[in-house]
Amino acid sequence: MWQLYQFPLCPFSRKVRLLLGEKGIGYDLVRESPWERRDEFLDMNPAGRTPVMVEAAKGLTLIDSWAICEYFEETVEQAPMINGTSVNRAEIRRLVAWFDEQFHADVVAPLMHERMKKRLIDRASPDARVLRDAMKLAVNHLDYVDYLLDHRNWLGGATMSLADLTAAAHISVADYLGGIDWRGHAQTQRWYAALKSRPSFRPLLSERMEVITPPPHYDKVDF
Repeated sequence: MWQLYQFPLCPFSRKVRLLLGEKGIGYDLVRESPWERRDEFLDMNPAGRTPVMVEAAKGLTLIDSWAICEYFEETVEQAPMINGTSVNRAEIRRLVAWFDEQFHADVVAPLMHERMKKRLIDRASPDARVLRDAMKLAVNHLDYVDYLLDHRNWLGGATMSLADLTAAAHISVADYLGGIDWRGHAQTQRWYAALKSRPSFRPLLSERMEVITPPPHYDKVDF
């Protein structure tokens, strides 16, 4: 059985979990707080970041969300998530990189630092200016998602793909931390509600990070 080392608000782990759920791959969750820098975890991944997947019986250790997703995409035929023509696949990969890099840097990382890490690790108050800036940038990103959905059924094209799972993973963390203003983004809201209703998504919505309470709408499909 695979083991996935992660913590509840790791967006990269959430991306992997959504892919595993869509492909019907079983695994056990192992709670890992990477900021604790455990020696045993650093032995698995010297970078000290989640997610890490381990299949001890086969002697396999997979590190980095993109590498993990590519591995299961190559080895499990069910529910392909990087599909279509070479051009379609390139677009899916572009959007995965966009959310993993740009959206994460602009929105998720500052929200996590101010509302999670400062509270859990530093016992400090968040910086209101940093939060405002992250939420403003979140609006710009949702405008871009609205634009994509005006021209496509799903973010990467005609069918659901890893682009949608990646975007939803990052948006779900930002939403948990109160960083998403859904007003004026009906198109993105409908897309996100459709993803929230999928069986692969429901376990994520039921989890909570200690001492951090999400907004009331967070786990509601109709919000």
